[in-house]
Parts: sequence; C-alpha cells; structure tokens
Amino acid sequence: MDVDVRADGRTLNQLRPLTCSRNLLNRAHGDTTVLAAVFGPKAGTKKGENPEKASIEVIWKPKTGQIGRREKEYEMILRQTLQSICLLTVHPNTTTSIIVQVIGDNGALLSCAINASCVALVDAGIPLKHLAVAICCGLTVGGHVILDPTVLEEQKLKAVLHLVFPNPPLSIHHKTQSLMKDEPIEHGIITSVTQGVMSVPDYEHCLERGRIACTKISEFVRRNLQSLAREGLAKAT
Repeated sequence: MDVDVRADGRTLNQLRPLTCSRNLLNRAHGDTTVLAAVFGPKAGTKKGENPEKASIEVIWKPKTGQIGRREKEYEMILRQTLQSICLLTVHPNTTTSIIVQVIGDNGALLSCAINASCVALVDAGIPLKHLAVAICCGLTVGGHVILDPTVLEEQKLKAVLHLVFPNPPLSIHHKTQSLMKDEPIEHGIITSVTQGVMSVPDYEHCLERGRIACTKISEFVRRNLQSLAREGLAKAT
C-alpha cells in the first residue's frame, strides 16, 4: 500500500472516473454504482416526528441478501446527512423517501450513495439549503492517505474515513473570489464517519486532502446538474 502507484494504476490522490445519469439505469457499469430514487413529498410523518417540519426517510437496498447491521448504519448516516441539507420547513408534515439500491460495491460505497442521493434530491425538486459532496479517504499502515479506496485497499487500511462537505457556493453559482471570502460554508463539514483508528494529525491531513478532492467532485456535480436542467428545458419546449 505504501507506494506512489496503486494496484489499479492510480496515484494516491487520484479518484476513479465519475459518472452520473438520470431516469432508467440500463446496463449499469463501473466499480461502485448505486441507484438513488426520490419519492415525495407525501402527506404525513412517522410517529415521533415533528409535524411542523418535513421528514426524510432513507431505505437502503443491498445488491444481494437482506439488510444487515452495516446497511442500517448507512441508512442512519445518510438520513442525518440529508436532513441537515434539506429545507424541512418548506413542506411541513410530509415525508420524502430516498431509496438507495446498490448495484455494485468496490469501495467508498457510503460516499457514493451520499453523492447520488444529493443529486437525486435536486433532480426531484426537493428544496435544499445547499448541496453536499462526499469523499472516502484511507490511511495506510505506513501513514499515507489515499483517496477513493477500492474494497481490496480498504481491507488493508489502518483506517477509513468518510467525509461530507457543503458544496462550495462557487461550484454552483458563478461568484467572484472576493465574495467567497465571506462564505464560511465551504470551510465547514457536515458528516465525518471513521472506521479504524487514526491520530489527530492524520485526521487533519485527511480533511485537507478530502476538501481538495471534493472541489473536483463539486465541479462534476455542477456540470451534471446544468446538463439535467438543459434536458428538462428541452423536453418542456
């Protein structure tokens, strides 16, 4: 693991190719692939939920077999993450369901599911405070940080860290750099999930590397959302 070039030919900082499509998913391909679907808002909330706000429900469907402890944990993390970015007061006393179907898992699955769910919410017209972008970082036994690890790499890592950042406003709206100085949102963090043990300096290193990588993911998301918007306008005219 402690080499400059990984088993699949990528560098330590290199992400796998990103793809995003809408509507029916035919002949899905890729290392880690999920299908995210949004249903709602539908009237009513579950018992114990605040009726003055909207409720977010996440249903995780594994590729095969029944849902287990790991999938239930992913459901909880994904629900908390999505609730934090949704405008819950716009449609009070309603429930929006996000269905995540795993098509393929070759590492960084939770981060992939978060990114797919966020794009699905936008495509469904669910009001959001801002977008979120997720990245998976791995810490090798030798102390190196790698991005977007595969399943094989995850098995050899000392720790795996999933980070979710607010999508920088610059990547969604074309603002000048001078305006960005007054936008603290890009310096925040929404979710942090660690599997394994790492020191504080290693965690801070992952944060730095993850934030840089998420800038690239943000740009990818922005281009895809613009493309989806153009497709919608074309169909409407």
